[in-house]
Amino acid sequence: MKLNSVATAVTAALLAGTSHAEDAAAPEEASPWLSICQRSQWKPSHAKKETKGDEEEQWAYVGEWAVEEPTVYKGMEGDTGLVVKNAAAHHAISAKFPKTIDNKDKTLVVQYEVKLQNGLECGGAYLKLLRENQALHQEEFANTTPYVIMFGPDKCGHTNKVHFIFNHKNPKTGEYEEKHLVTPPTAKIVKTTELYTLIVHPNNTYIVKQNGEEVKSGSLLTDFQPSVNPAQEIDDPSDTKPEDWVDEARIRTRTHRNPKTGMKMRLTRSSTKKPRCQKTGSRRSQPQFPTPKLRSPKTGMTRKTATGSPTVPNPKCTEVSGCGPWTKPMVKNPDFKGKWSAPMIENPAYKGPWAPRKIANPDYFEDKNPANFEPMGAIGFEIWTMQNNIMFDNIYIGHSVEDAQKLADEAWKPKRDAEKLLEEAEKPKEDPKPRSPLDLSFTDDPVNYIKEKVDLFITLAKKDPLQAIQFVPEAAGGLAALVLGLVAIIISLASQGATAPAKKTDSVGKAPKDKSTKGTTTGADTGKPEATKRNTRSQQS
Repeated sequence: MKLNSVATAVTAALLAGTSHAEDAAAPEEASPWLSICQRSQWKPSHAKKETKGDEEEQWAYVGEWAVEEPTVYKGMEGDTGLVVKNAAAHHAISAKFPKTIDNKDKTLVVQYEVKLQNGLECGGAYLKLLRENQALHQEEFANTTPYVIMFGPDKCGHTNKVHFIFNHKNPKTGEYEEKHLVTPPTAKIVKTTELYTLIVHPNNTYIVKQNGEEVKSGSLLTDFQPSVNPAQEIDDPSDTKPEDWVDEARIRTRTHRNPKTGMKMRLTRSSTKKPRCQKTGSRRSQPQFPTPKLRSPKTGMTRKTATGSPTVPNPKCTEVSGCGPWTKPMVKNPDFKGKWSAPMIENPAYKGPWAPRKIANPDYFEDKNPANFEPMGAIGFEIWTMQNNIMFDNIYIGHSVEDAQKLADEAWKPKRDAEKLLEEAEKPKEDPKPRSPLDLSFTDDPVNYIKEKVDLFITLAKKDPLQAIQFVPEAAGGLAALVLGLVAIIISLASQGATAPAKKTDSVGKAPKDKSTKGTTTGADTGKPEATKRNTRSQQS
């Protein structure tokens, strides 16, 4: 990896794994810490899980780490990074800064590369800048280790975001509270190397970039929850709502009463006046009646306990519109206005929604410069992930936006360009999309050209023959030529059939001539046939 004109000292520090601001010849705000993730910089956590009683101590972070080249889309030969080796495991590793990073009245730039070689279904790939204190021990780095900033991608299920969280100290109580970016940007889950950049200016504005493009910006004072500065006034916890407090803004008037305009106002439906009982059949006819042929049996059940004769369907019911009692059909009542209720009026006793009175916030403070973060003494990755082979590289923690951009241009950009080419080369080649019949050429594929044109013509002709001729004139002309050709062939065959019998008649006419000639020459030999012919001729004469 190469750096440009940041400084010769910075380039040498890159190869060594770290660099100090005082080692750089220029510029003035050179990077306090920059890493290409060499193994000597990082120490895995040896923190133990919390145990109860006589339980055996266990490592809290069993995930292993390695410094190696990527196995997916290797964009640059010899380029190594810090790699998460185990799936479904907790990982923790950290590296101390040679010098504490103090960001007071300075611009803070955090930039690093993430390569999700196996994608990311559920897990984190964020870093933490750890607070400088005497208790900062790398071997015991854990999720409880105090941090100043947490930044980077995190995804699990439908949750997908780029974290930006900072811990803010309450100047009155001395307690720290996490401030979360309200609407964080979405992380890009790809297998190529992604570049994440965070810039925080002394005026409390911030910028989040992905691959050099701004995806989020705003202010530390307005875009984080809970807010950096608490409210000046708070609700009085001792204030209670009066029992006679009126909550109804509107009430029903008591001066209006239900108008007595008849039942029609209250009925949704009424009986129609026009239809009358049809005289076909009797209204008193029942759908079923007792059968007259059956009588009560005299054996067994007595007449007192008999339930009666069985019933059969009334045959008259099939000849008329119906049987049984007739009722008028129901129709919608045109006079119905809905259920009556008294109109609403403003409640004269209403004073508005109740709220407790406000008092001065005893914990109020105003921090006008939350960008002056606490001093930072180390960097760490403390993550849990279901996918392994997450690779981190080219981590920049400093104060120069220009230096971070130069590092991205010379280290990240050519690498990602090469990875994109490899990604495109491995993609399966898609079959060419079928061309439209209108785009086909006769010279490319004559058979398919004719077939597609004819099919299109037939499809259009079924709906609109004129439109078919307009859009596919080739098929129309071809079919017309084909029809004319068939007609010509039929006419030709018909004419040949008409001339053939004439020739046959001539030949038949010649046959007697030849036969008579033959008979004349052979008459002396036959005798009887010749005499017969002569007798016939003599009779005719």
